[in-house]
Parts: sequence; structure tokens; C-alpha cells
Amino acid sequence: MLTSPPTTEQIYPIFYSFRRCPYAMRARLAIAVSGLSIALREIELSNKPEAMLNVSPKGTVPVLLLPNGQVIEQSMDIMYWALAQHDPKDWLGQTSEDAKQLIERNDGEFKYYLDRYKYADRYPEQTPADYRQQGEVFLTKLETRLQRTRFLCGDSFGLADAAIAPFIRQFAAVDNAWFANSPYPALQHWLDNFLTSNLFAAVMRKYLPWKADDPLVLFGNEAGLVPFK
Repeated sequence: MLTSPPTTEQIYPIFYSFRRCPYAMRARLAIAVSGLSIALREIELSNKPEAMLNVSPKGTVPVLLLPNGQVIEQSMDIMYWALAQHDPKDWLGQTSEDAKQLIERNDGEFKYYLDRYKYADRYPEQTPADYRQQGEVFLTKLETRLQRTRFLCGDSFGLADAAIAPFIRQFAAVDNAWFANSPYPALQHWLDNFLTSNLFAAVMRKYLPWKADDPLVLFGNEAGLVPFK
């Protein structure tokens, strides 16, 4: 006796995302570059769907559910998974230990001060300017690199750029006027190049929040994009 064929969404990996989340953003960047297609489920952080919480009780995005039932809950793991399937830009091949350490510093010390700078009213122990100044230690490091090379780890956009750019975008957006006049011209150019790229536009398309009875929404298959001018 024949069993029922799998549903469309069982064929595709299911990806829970929130458009503005920098972790979800960098996962989408890797999926887009890989050329894969996934079933996108955009969520509202204030109204997380039960289906997502059943898959990942931690309740944060991104979350990737593979057709075999495997759940990948960390953004960097999703990036590595997508690129392991297909890596036409050779992001993995060009990723050095130096690049990995840079990402770790972004996700650790810099993210700590970014959160306090962005939500300074929640952390009254210091002023916003104090938190910004502490975050600038990382900005200075990036500026020094970008004075030497076009991108963070060489002359082509790679994994470190994709993993870090969403967080620098968030830092700059706290006070755009300050960032535009800050002493980081190479970093400003790098960020502007990212924000005006086809790749960024592709991963920042707007979607309505997913509901259980919604039709399939596919995301990805952007391998043909040229990310930068």
C-alpha cells in the first residue's frame, strides 16, 4: 500500500525568521548565497507561533527545521549548514581562524555593548555615550582592517562580513548622525556597500507574519546575485 506523499513544506527546510533580527539576517544571507530554497515563516516576537515553540522551546530566531527532523537553532550553525550544501562564493573555503575569532568577538564583547548602547534605558549603570565608546573598541579594530583590505578578511565579501554586518548596521542605526560623522570612513563605506547591495535587498524583503494555514512562501535561490558593486 502506498503511503501519502510528503507535503510541500516537508520537502523544504522550514526557517523561522524575524526580518530585523541580526542573527536571522545573517542566516538569511548564507541561505541566499547558497542558492538553496527554504520555506520561510516570518514571525512576530510578541506573538510567537506554537509550531515554532514546539520545534524550539527557546523561543528565539532563527530556527531551521530540516526535512529529516533535525533542528538547527544557532545562526552560525545555520550559515555553516547552508554553505555546506552549496557554497558558490567559496565563503567556507576563504574562512580562516582569524575570521572565526573576529565573529566570536562580534558575538561576545561587541554584542554585549551593542545591546546596552541600543537599550541604554534598561542599563542605567552607564550613559549611552559610555556604552558606545566601549563598542567603538571593536569598530576601531574593523576600521583598521578595512583600511588595508576591501572586506574584513580580504578582497572579497565572505562569511565574516555576512556574520558581522547586521550587527554594525544595528549599532550605526542607534544614532545615524553620529555614525555618519564618526572617525571610521572605511567602515562607513563597507557598511554602505552592504546596505545598498542586491544581496541585502534580497534578504530584507518584507513578509507578513506566518499563520498555520498560510500557503508556502519560498525564500532563497539567490546564488546568481552579485552582492557588491
